[in-house]
Amino acid sequence: MQFLENFTPELTIESPGRINIIGEHTDYNLGYVLPTAISKKITLEFSKNDSDTECNVYTKGYDKGITIDLNKLEISSEEWENYILGVLNEISKRSDKLKGFNCTIESNLPVGSGVSSSAALECGLAFGLNELFDLGLSKLDIVELSRDAEHTFVGTKCGIMDQYASVMSKEGHVILLDCDTLEHKYIPIDVKPYKVLLLNTNVAHSLATSQYNVRREECETAVAIIAKKYPEVKSLRNATIEMIEDTKAEMSDKVYDRCTYVVAENNRVHAAIAALKANDLKKLGELLYETHDGLSRLYEVSCPELDFLVEFSKGNDQVLGARLMGGGFGGCTINIVHQDAVDAYVKEASEAYEKKFNIKLTSFEALPSQGTSIKL
Repeated sequence: MQFLENFTPELTIESPGRINIIGEHTDYNLGYVLPTAISKKITLEFSKNDSDTECNVYTKGYDKGITIDLNKLEISSEEWENYILGVLNEISKRSDKLKGFNCTIESNLPVGSGVSSSAALECGLAFGLNELFDLGLSKLDIVELSRDAEHTFVGTKCGIMDQYASVMSKEGHVILLDCDTLEHKYIPIDVKPYKVLLLNTNVAHSLATSQYNVRREECETAVAIIAKKYPEVKSLRNATIEMIEDTKAEMSDKVYDRCTYVVAENNRVHAAIAALKANDLKKLGELLYETHDGLSRLYEVSCPELDFLVEFSKGNDQVLGARLMGGGFGGCTINIVHQDAVDAYVKEASEAYEKKFNIKLTSFEALPSQGTSIKL
């Protein structure tokens, strides 16, 4: 793109990916989650270009660029472009101060791995433009508009967890987020002498075209059935196992399984917080295994590669727990592994995984980190 020849950035933003310790597929059911940002991130560089409406965005990883007219924001056939276009569209609804700009994007987040590179991109772009043009948006505004961009332009009816974790995280802590009230608490996390290890199946997923939106619809169906008898239930966050059992006859088996998982997972989030506060890492590991079992059997968002890695971990006494992380259908497992055993475990898992699937496994440690911020 022509602007790259003389590009001098005025502002650099670092926007992290995230992990979620526990609380999977509960955010769009207005439940509880326990995420945090990680040290791997997207770097965005910005400058104004003295134009009223022309925006140039270049992504180094794809070696692709897009020129956008702020007066003609329309959904693109190129999926990655819609994350950009969606954010600009949502900002334009909230502010008339946005003008032309140039931006480059560089990522060290593996796409499709379940660490939410999409939210990092959305939030980094919105955060940077807010700073560049003094738009007056709060951090919560940035979180919400980034989520809305994914709904309207990308087509994934995600919850708010990914964007919230990307913007609001605090180094050395996880966030207990109530996805109904958006109230949050920072919970210190220290798993020494263990480490949080991500194993990337390198099986990519596209949530917009997968079963993600279907799961959301199934949960909404469950709420409608339960609410007929228990009108106080506005989401699965308000439901109990007893309510589900009481209305089971009206549900299909799939809908019953989905809501049973969600209610149990909400309970596991609170159990995980108690385990962290008591430094009971063994209990935390057990909860991860329970979550994976629910995600695989009841929520049906796993895949053979993810199931294999979780089962493989159970044969190693240096691993306290493992589960799939993120939307599912591919991506990473999150594992709690003793620091002295990480290298050996990665080697063993990689060899077994490649022998089984003929796919290379990749891995990285996840360090709880600061949310989206200006690079000084």
